[in-house]
Amino acid sequence: MAETITHTLPHGITLHCRVAGMPGRPVLLFLHGFPEGAFIWDALLGHFADPAHGGYRCVAPWLRGYAPSSAPAAIEAYRPKHLVQDIAALIAQEAGAGTPLAALVAHDWGGAVAWNLANQHPGLLKRLMVINAPHPGAFLRELQSSAAQQEASAYMHFLCRPDAESLLAENDFARLFGFFRRADGSAPGWLTPALRAHYRAQWAAGLAGPCNYYRASPLRPPLPSSSQDDGTPDIRSLTLPADMLQVPVPTQVLWGMDDPALLPGLLQGLQAWVPRLQVQQVPGATHWVVHEQPGLVRDTLADLLRQALLFS
Repeated sequence: MAETITHTLPHGITLHCRVAGMPGRPVLLFLHGFPEGAFIWDALLGHFADPAHGGYRCVAPWLRGYAPSSAPAAIEAYRPKHLVQDIAALIAQEAGAGTPLAALVAHDWGGAVAWNLANQHPGLLKRLMVINAPHPGAFLRELQSSAAQQEASAYMHFLCRPDAESLLAENDFARLFGFFRRADGSAPGWLTPALRAHYRAQWAAGLAGPCNYYRASPLRPPLPSSSQDDGTPDIRSLTLPADMLQVPVPTQVLWGMDDPALLPGLLQGLQAWVPRLQVQQVPGATHWVVHEQPGLVRDTLADLLRQALLFS
């Protein structure tokens, strides 16, 4: 069974974490995305903490900005360097200095943090598993050149609005629950009353931090004007240095192919940045593949952990 503990990091941020398994065992770290929380990983924490499935120490933080973790007010506090600093410090506390994670598993915004961490600190993890979270090089390319991806990502501008938090909270968080709807507008079966209650409590505790991830990011679709609405440089003129894009660790990408926000074009060209790469496409799955196909996510991670000589 998972429990909640608190990690106070050396730079003053506190991350509340769902954990399972004995301290001192190899660590699996799970990072959630928007608009979720650490609780989405509970079933995987319990499974992989079981000695029959590896007996790992399993850790899933609420990321910076997501209650009950620290939520700095400044938008600048959600720049990638700060998010990476949080996870590097958490790894040091859970795995120990000089001991890499057995694997880092990440979805959506958690995946964005994971790509950056694996680029900047590859020695902190043995394996990476990314679920529907675009590599920054691919995301920049598609936002600059793909009209379809620009349209699919247009919602990001809404989340950058100064009144986004209040609008998201209206009518019992109707817009946020709307993110989970099927293409026909119906609620998915996995969104049980108990899970709805988890989300409702999460969102009621504060939405400024989650929205600040979008406000702090330069990776959003272009506007008709020559600059973003908040003064951020137009993405059409943005470049990323090549050394910011390389990910040398063995990487498994799991991708729901019917994700309406992150289109399949984001999978193209990954091998140039991630040479030790495996990609598994999941037809019929959406952005919420962690909920839709939990058995597949579990088995894919188990396979990754079994591949001791991965890509050798």
